[in-house]
Amino acid sequence: MTGIVQVGVGCFLFNSRFQLVTGVRKGSLGAGTIALPGGHLEFGESPEACAVREVLEETGIQIDENDVRFMTAVNTVFPAETKHYITLFVSCQVPDDSRPEVLEPEKCERWEWQSWEDLEKLAKTPDNDLFLPLQNLLRQRDINPRTFFSN
Repeated sequence: MTGIVQVGVGCFLFNSRFQLVTGVRKGSLGAGTIALPGGHLEFGESPEACAVREVLEETGIQIDENDVRFMTAVNTVFPAETKHYITLFVSCQVPDDSRPEVLEPEKCERWEWQSWEDLEKLAKTPDNDLFLPLQNLLRQRDINPRTFFSN
């Protein structure tokens, strides 16, 4: 199998209660699964700039590149689709009154707030509905989002 390895960026948007924005993908790889705002890293773009661009394009929420923090990365292969991604996960705290809007309805059914604990529980179920890179993150990495926002 030959092909190009692509780089994706997934952005955890947390409020002060450590709830995060998740959406249901549609019309592309992983349709019907729960994912984060994010997308492909463009040539010459930093992961932080990619997160700012993708979050604004997809949800309408404006975040500051200086507030975006790198969390971790995962390696994901989609054998049936012959696609291979390295996904860089970043995080950013947003105001509690942030209201994500579906600005790309061909790509996302809805955005909603979900607790970190609920996401972790979902990842442990055999037939969960998480987008594969997010599954890999929650199964392979020991992440505590609160550590990314401590002073």
